[in-house]
Amino acid sequence: MHTLSHHLRAFKSALQFLTLLPVQLAEVPDRRQQALAMLYYPAVGLLIGALLCTGAILSDGLPLELRATLLLLLWCGVTGGLHLDGLADSGDGWMGGLGDRERTLAIMKDPHIGASGVLVLLLQLLLKWSLLLALLPQTDWLALLLAPVAARTAALLLLVQTPYARPGGIAGEMLAELPSGAVYLLVAGVGLGLLLIQPLWLALPALVYLLARRAMLRRLGGCTGDTAGALIELSESALIFAAVLAHLATGSLALPPT
Repeated sequence: MHTLSHHLRAFKSALQFLTLLPVQLAEVPDRRQQALAMLYYPAVGLLIGALLCTGAILSDGLPLELRATLLLLLWCGVTGGLHLDGLADSGDGWMGGLGDRERTLAIMKDPHIGASGVLVLLLQLLLKWSLLLALLPQTDWLALLLAPVAARTAALLLLVQTPYARPGGIAGEMLAELPSGAVYLLVAGVGLGLLLIQPLWLALPALVYLLARRAMLRRLGGCTGDTAGALIELSESALIFAAVLAHLATGSLALPPT
């Protein structure tokens, strides 16, 4: 039975790992503490989403392109580009690995970024910026709030459902201590919430999850910390894209002022 102090330390540990927010830990968390911290990944996503909503509200009145750029800077700054790094490494591995598992893993482990990684990184940033341009006129702050939550929930589900492809990797030892039952309850709660708000908000990120996980199993036989980070980036974009599509489908899409 974990005490309140254990849960507080777990949340602070998750916050320290997933963001650049100033968090001080009294000691380095052990494996069990790190595993418990993983359950708080969606909560960290909620905090990130709240910061994004605050930035969107405070920047109201600025030119739309500037607002989108400032929000994207905030988004990258809060996380330190952690998941973007995973996406870039995955892009390098997938393109340079030539279908070979070991070659792909070796490339992904290399700290240097290649041309494929740069290309994937630029395309993802361009996609997010474009999505923010489309979303901001809708004042749909709920989508902005929940995109980081859904993405980190998806990554948590991935780590529970999928074998770890690289023994001894950053998350390998933690997964053995992670309570899968609690994860599935958390995933069910977030999924139900998205379904009740707008079915497309659940459907599109779920499709991205299934396709990404299938690709990981085919190429690597499992997942890694890099591919989990890539999934977070893709899932965030998927939910915001779903929100824009939902506004378009209902005819409520507000066009930016000209």
